[in-house]
Amino acid sequence: MASGFPAVPPPPLVRAIGLLRDGLAALHRRLVPGHLALLELQMTGYLSQSITAAAELGIADALVDGPKRPAELARALGVDEDGLRRLMRLLLSFDIFTQRRDGSYALNGISRALCSDSPVTLRDLFLFFGSEYHRNHWTHLADAVRTGTSVGPALDGADFFAYAAEHREIGELFDRAMSSVTTLTTEPLLAAYDFGRFGTLVDVGGGHGSLLTEILRRSASTRGILFDLPEVVERLPELGPRDRLTVASGSFFDAVPEGGDAYLLKHIVHDWSDAEAERLLRTVRAAMGPEAVVLVIDIVLPEHRRPHAGKFIDLEMLVNASGRERTAEQFRDLLSRSGFTLDRVIGTAAPDSILEARPTP
Repeated sequence: MASGFPAVPPPPLVRAIGLLRDGLAALHRRLVPGHLALLELQMTGYLSQSITAAAELGIADALVDGPKRPAELARALGVDEDGLRRLMRLLLSFDIFTQRRDGSYALNGISRALCSDSPVTLRDLFLFFGSEYHRNHWTHLADAVRTGTSVGPALDGADFFAYAAEHREIGELFDRAMSSVTTLTTEPLLAAYDFGRFGTLVDVGGGHGSLLTEILRRSASTRGILFDLPEVVERLPELGPRDRLTVASGSFFDAVPEGGDAYLLKHIVHDWSDAEAERLLRTVRAAMGPEAVVLVIDIVLPEHRRPHAGKFIDLEMLVNASGRERTAEQFRDLLSRSGFTLDRVIGTAAPDSILEARPTP
């Protein structure tokens, strides 16, 4: 396990805790008057925005060196003490941060995930999804539902990736947010699947290469090829181990590097409509040998009616992109149309699953 990463609980334990949590929440909603249950759900939007404010102000980073009293913390952040107390009062009531007996604020297991240098950090994820840019898109959710068409391109004048390439402040914030997601999912993925059994692993649309780099660090015999758009790979941070990592650029709709034993597509397929996803997968299929496999890492939508992260993100796809989240059967059909046979779906302790497929003869 990578130093500093928390231990990964077994997926069955995660599912059991989730069932208990969802059951208690459902019981609560049924016992209180309906209008109160609905009001409580509405107010969760305030909580999300409050966590974003804490991330923007850098509260967690200011507490890394130790607890601080309200006045001291306010001075360190350059904010109004009364305003800070009011924000922290709400966050403390949801166990985000801790307040000691002397009144000072301190980090806890939850708020450490807002620290910039935490092994698992969600700071930039909150900054992106709580940004004015992103909030403005979500105010048009009803329009997206009416038309079945994403509103992002109409609002931005281009699809998101083209807009992000042109407006680098948004693009860089999004890249950091996605890196935050990677820190959240890396350990569960590595605990659930042996990526090191492949001689050469091609990370298609791999971004900054966080997952691929971690795989190579733990698998001394594996070589990696990181593949993404030219404007992405030209801004890469220092990667390692460089003696086993090659960087290539291009569009995965045109061609991807050949010769891989496995092709990794993490959070890629869900960005695209069925037609575009099939085109992408066929491009990957064309580069693969008969014994190679494709590993699609995405959320697999469950058939149950309980809350699930994929149901939220599916609406994110509806609002901002042309993509969607898919059930296991929808993935099976998509892969089949693209020239693959789905062999298995491996669940993890994170919301993601790993879909392992091979070329259909």
